[in-house]
Amino acid sequence: MTMTTSPTPAGRTSSAPGLGERLRTGFGLLGPRHSRHTLSVEQADALSLPMGDDGVVVGVNAEGQPAVLGVNRPTPYDIVLIGGLWTAQVMALRAAATGARVAVETGRAQAWMHMVHAMGGGQNGLAVYDVGRVPPQGASAGTPVLVVRDCGMRPPRGRVVSAPWQSVLTLLPYLSPVAPRLMRQARLVGVQRVSPDEAAEIGRVMGLPRPDLDTLPTLPDGVTLWCTERDRQYVVTRATDAETGLLGVARRMD
Repeated sequence: MTMTTSPTPAGRTSSAPGLGERLRTGFGLLGPRHSRHTLSVEQADALSLPMGDDGVVVGVNAEGQPAVLGVNRPTPYDIVLIGGLWTAQVMALRAAATGARVAVETGRAQAWMHMVHAMGGGQNGLAVYDVGRVPPQGASAGTPVLVVRDCGMRPPRGRVVSAPWQSVLTLLPYLSPVAPRLMRQARLVGVQRVSPDEAAEIGRVMGLPRPDLDTLPTLPDGVTLWCTERDRQYVVTRATDAETGLLGVARRMD
């Protein structure tokens, strides 16, 4: 460190004016002097900044990259999952971990109560309600909400629907007569292992190519084909140790 000094009448040197004041006011010692770090406009294009999606990591894709589902949105967002309870519960846990409140509407409350107890008795982001009894959630940008509808093959029309900052995930264990309507209305559809006949019907509704129709009946546990209007992606959901301890291993059937 270099300090500027000046002679005193006694022949000694003293610190540069202002240094004592800096020390007294808490700014510390003067550090080394370097030129500023600047880029020209032409050099700015060379910058590469890692930008990731914001949301719930539902698994990894075929390239081993995280597959992120943005459930906390400023616009209504409906998701349909034709699959197992295990995957829906992993998604609920991870949504709660992002700070969202999760409201579960279900006819099998006992299947969800172990999660409620593990998360503090419903005080820490997850609450379970009977079918048709979900109260208004008051979702906002500061308190987004995920409503999970685990209401069987023919879920009734929900009292609490998707809204800004409130997404709805409808779980269907199998393809049912109401499934085509729900899939057409959804912004995102997830499909796990189904029968060949179910795969054919899903393919007709979603416009899936033949290779996907042949693959769906053979999907392993924990694998989901997620579909939007423009994209399709196979995702493997791998539980953490904590999730496995709470929910068990991945499974299509319960």
